Amino acid sequence: VNSGLMFLVDGRFPAGGHTNSAGVEAAVRVGDVVDDATLERYLRGRLATTGVVDAAFAARAASLGPATESTVLDELDAEYSARIMAPALRAASRRFGRQMHRAGRAVWATPVLDRLGSAEGGPHQPLVLGALVTAAGGTPRDAAGLAMHHLSAAVATAGVRLLGLDPMSVAAVQANVAADTDRILSESDGGVDRWLTAPLRELPASGGTLTEILGEWHGGSTQRMFVA
Repeated sequence: VNSGLMFLVDGRFPAGGHTNSAGVEAAVRVGDVVDDATLERYLRGRLATTGVVDAAFAARAASLGPATESTVLDELDAEYSARIMAPALRAASRRFGRQMHRAGRAVWATPVLDRLGSAEGGPHQPLVLGALVTAAGGTPRDAAGLAMHHLSAAVATAGVRLLGLDPMSVAAVQANVAADTDRILSESDGGVDRWLTAPLRELPASGGTLTEILGEWHGGSTQRMFVA
């Protein structure tokens, strides 16, 4: 087991993940998520849309070598930004990225991390995650899997904190959905291998209208537990 990757998986890694509900808080407030079944449905939907995007960009960032030029990182940043319609969600992604970058650089210092830190407003979280996975000795596939894991953990944690769901039943939800992650990462017509070689503009761009609408609404709320 790669101890560096285990460190990144650990919820105690001080990257600000506890402030991210992956949209669950807004979904709870409008009545879309109310119990274990609706939380599982929500998680499956997020993994198949924004989860795929995050995994693809984390994998691509993990494939970059130390000599990668800043222009490549700028293009990666721009392509990821273009896939987030809601300004509030773009800002949240950069906020989480800044927090992860600050924590990660305290442990690992690499040229790619240094260049990512110069992004205006801060780097997007999946890009930082990919760079950290490489610094920890992991692979692009590890980065994609960790991106999916972070999303699943954020959704599950929010379900427990916001709805008081049984942690054991929520853990079962995560386990039930785990097969979705394996399938997405191994798809013959896509998956990690495709993400590493495709032009950046052809990386996944899936999302959801309601995700963006609720994300923007939540971003303007003055009464909330989570940033996003």
